[in-house]
Amino acid sequence: MKLVRFGNQGAEKPGALDENGQIRDLSSLIDELSGAALDPTSLKQLASTDLSTLPLAPENSRLGPCVAGTGKFVCIGLNFADHAAEGGWDIPKEPIVFMKATSAISGANDPIVLPRGSEKTDWEVELAIIIGKHAKYVSEAEAMDYVAGFAIANDVSERTFQTERAGQWTKGKSCDTFGPIGPWLVTKDEIGDPQNLKMWLTVNGETQQEGSSATMIFNVSHLVSYLSQFMSLHPGDIISTGTPPGVGMGQNPPRYLKAGDIVKLGIEGLGQQRLEVVSDQNA
Repeated sequence: MKLVRFGNQGAEKPGALDENGQIRDLSSLIDELSGAALDPTSLKQLASTDLSTLPLAPENSRLGPCVAGTGKFVCIGLNFADHAAEGGWDIPKEPIVFMKATSAISGANDPIVLPRGSEKTDWEVELAIIIGKHAKYVSEAEAMDYVAGFAIANDVSERTFQTERAGQWTKGKSCDTFGPIGPWLVTKDEIGDPQNLKMWLTVNGETQQEGSSATMIFNVSHLVSYLSQFMSLHPGDIISTGTPPGVGMGQNPPRYLKAGDIVKLGIEGLGQQRLEVVSDQNA
């Protein structure tokens, strides 16, 4: 299934795409795309629904973040071998883990707002894992049992804040609107092999990133298992798994986002995002 949340910010409803690509309102079946509704067993039951019997969402409805109730937004750094190579970084021996504030989460077509003091705001197309049930100390072999599905994430990053200001990466990753998720949460049965998905990103129509999840250093199952050794993972938690080469920071000369830019990105089977870059009106 391709699951969505539609409606105005803060008032989204759960939905699903029918066979014609129209959004059907799931409100009569589930309250939200969160908690127990994300359990793989619940999703399987939901998939048996005849979507044609459910009401259509209003035309041109905004698509909100495709999952609700996210307690943790966990990111993995330098997880693509070709991205590490473009920056001249060593291949990590273990996953590099950092957090992105959940207040950064936004919809797949919402604007990217440049924060006050922004100088080097960058893009990163990433495969996001959406956790479906509580996971703690799970093995790599059973890790996929805890996954609800996958989505596109754009790990928008302000490199000045991230690398030129003291401390950890979090403050360069967590500005409002720096975590677009969606448009869809695609259940894992529709994806097949998450380690063989084409990924791309353009800025103003010019290709910047073009890669594949096949070059991930630590795969999906490893990441879910690995993280569960250090923290409980809960339904709605997001794991953003790293980016292929082509980020602005890695170019010569570096290239960063400015107001008016249009960023589009997509992953095979997961749809695409369209994000306009705007200045913070309060800056």
